Amino acid sequence: MSAVTIPVDGGVRRITLGEPGDWPKPAAPAQSRVAYAAAHVVADPRGDNGFGAPAVLDWESTLAFRRHLFSYGLGVAEAMDTAQRNMGLDWAVTQELIRRSARQALDSGARICAGAGTDHLPADVRSLGDVAAGYEEQLAVVEGAGARPVLMASRQLARLARTPEDYLTVYDRVLRQVRGPVILHWLGEMFDPQLAGYWGSSDLAKATQTVLGLVREHADVIDGIKTSLLDIEHEVGLRRALPPEVRLYTGDDFHYDELIEGDEHGHSDALLGAFAAITPAASAALAALDRDDHQAYAAALKPTVALSRHVFGAPTQYYKTGIAFLAWLSGHQPGFVMVGGLQSARGLVHLGEVFRLADEAGLFPDPELAARRMRGLLEVSGVAQ
Repeated sequence: MSAVTIPVDGGVRRITLGEPGDWPKPAAPAQSRVAYAAAHVVADPRGDNGFGAPAVLDWESTLAFRRHLFSYGLGVAEAMDTAQRNMGLDWAVTQELIRRSARQALDSGARICAGAGTDHLPADVRSLGDVAAGYEEQLAVVEGAGARPVLMASRQLARLARTPEDYLTVYDRVLRQVRGPVILHWLGEMFDPQLAGYWGSSDLAKATQTVLGLVREHADVIDGIKTSLLDIEHEVGLRRALPPEVRLYTGDDFHYDELIEGDEHGHSDALLGAFAAITPAASAALAALDRDDHQAYAAALKPTVALSRHVFGAPTQYYKTGIAFLAWLSGHQPGFVMVGGLQSARGLVHLGEVFRLADEAGLFPDPELAARRMRGLLEVSGVAQ
């Protein structure tokens, strides 16, 4: 097999790639868990995707990646933070992405949800009513496309709200007019520092009580809540406190193996950026749970956790770089470029470790291609091979 010299702090390390894992595609999506992969977008290398520029996507590669996810039985969580919402993906392109992806999901008979937020509003929006109207505008696009809406956490709401009641005022207005079930979204400040104190309190217990009150009030139109707080004890406690008909979708990219497997009191479903990076292993693990084969579940999923924890390491909001990097190494896109120039958000030492851990987990479908692309990147960057 191929060998690659990767950089480490103050030196280099020579690694020899292993064989790819045996990851058969399932005949149908998993039955025991609902699983969405939050998909990234592929930037067009012929477009001016520099910092602050309007996004220019490689539509063929972007949509092909979603077909890849569908082929492994996963649903797609579209236009979420993994797709660089609030980090380069503008609303004009986001609308087109939602519509195209939803049409493709319909053709494939696959699950799709999509983010409805307020990121198209100016940062200095002045009233809670304006925030609610922003949600309504994006909600109409998502519902019109036929996707299940995810009510994304709002930076504008976090800036304006002074009390838990301010949050409830906005969410109550929106939830009273949705056409069908929606997913709430609780994104922690490690993913977006501008969301600190979401739900009206920096006290996690108080914020949780606000969320639970909202969910109980509107349980008839809430499919579930996605939490991305990287706190396993809190997620388990919240999951057990939810009404029985409301799902907890884990967004915990550090502990998803334990949370999805669950315990005698229940389990989390999945809405994860990590699943876009570990798609074949996630699919195999979910199929194992359908067979009640917990040993096979662990064998498939646990080796991916170290990779995910590294990709999502602090500063966590730059995890998107690792997702796009792995897609490039795996042959899902022609180049390692990102909207907003975000490919520069992680250094070579970080990316070298991503490469090593992905190989150890057997995630490269073509190790020779992955090695060739990695060597090219390193040589251009000054790391001799």
